[in-house]
Amino acid sequence: MTFQIRPFRIEIPQADIDDLNDRLARTRWTRQLPGQGRERGVPVAYLKDLVEYWRTEFDWRAQEAKLNEFPQFLTEIDGLDVHFLHVRSSEPDALPLLLTHGWPNTFVEFTESIALLTDPRNHGGDPGQAFHVVIPSVPGFAFSAPPADVGMKPRTVARMWVELMARLGYERYGVQGGDLGAYVVQEMAIAAPDHVVGVHIDGGIGMPTIDDVPTMTPDERAEWDMMQKWMTGVNHHVLLHAAPQTFAAAWTDSPAGLLAWLVHKFTEFSPLVDRVEEAIDLDHLLTNISLYWFTDTAATSSWPMYNGLGDNGFEWPAGQKLVPVGTYGGGSALMRRLAERDNTIAHWPEDNPPANHFIAMEVPRAHTADIRAFFAKVR
Repeated sequence: MTFQIRPFRIEIPQADIDDLNDRLARTRWTRQLPGQGRERGVPVAYLKDLVEYWRTEFDWRAQEAKLNEFPQFLTEIDGLDVHFLHVRSSEPDALPLLLTHGWPNTFVEFTESIALLTDPRNHGGDPGQAFHVVIPSVPGFAFSAPPADVGMKPRTVARMWVELMARLGYERYGVQGGDLGAYVVQEMAIAAPDHVVGVHIDGGIGMPTIDDVPTMTPDERAEWDMMQKWMTGVNHHVLLHAAPQTFAAAWTDSPAGLLAWLVHKFTEFSPLVDRVEEAIDLDHLLTNISLYWFTDTAATSSWPMYNGLGDNGFEWPAGQKLVPVGTYGGGSALMRRLAERDNTIAHWPEDNPPANHFIAMEVPRAHTADIRAFFAKVR
């Protein structure tokens, strides 16, 4: 059977852009609640500034043109159209590398990394460590069709990505991801260990759970107690598991509401800075948020929380010892012990530049350098 791969370009109708700007101009603002800073959510004055920037200064057409510089395609897998970027390196020995984005992100998460990965010769890197880059949009995100039925899991996406790489003619390749992507790429190694040469993860590996507490030393138990104090903010897993259709009705009707929600989450994912735009370029962030608006995916992207990331709701990514694993952030002795219990750790750096949750968006050079360092060990 021959599977068609069709070229794709992003072409948002001008009427949709005009409608967005009109809705932003007519935002019905809520009043500011008493309190300090962000203790009750995104401050109204701050959100007004972001809305005004989105409406009057952000240039979607310029961002759309930049995205369209990357070769993009659609192909049907398991009855769903899958959108993906496929950027081949000119280096003859480049290793194919599939990158999987997280939530609430899109393929835009990796756009600042593509040239660094595919063309290290012209970006201060070793041309022997080049990659052919494949970046699919997860079903229900951006231009990939949403799941048609209840029950999609990261392992479902993993099997789709294995099929995608086979269609592209890649027999041996690396995989990388953080957030939702960390779940998918570990499942790819489980599904196709003869094809995946290594798994690089941004974080979420070696994370302790309540089941690990009885095995902890006193020092590890103190670390566990400290970690519990970090678990603050809006639990999107609970919220989007309970009623994604209800909340998405507002996010799909009000771009200011969508902006508030996504900025709230990106801010929680960026604890090392006061404002998210100090970590992620504002135009980069708004490109991502604009895609959620234009593609109507506030609801369809909720399936990881609604269906659960593991077999029993929320669980950290599954470990596997079939394929070597590396991580950008390393971690404590406790996390290293638990990571090695469930994975074959080949790369655990302790001195990478600090970053928040979405490392590729914040420090793409450090991130891609770490990806190269890991795959140099396993390829």
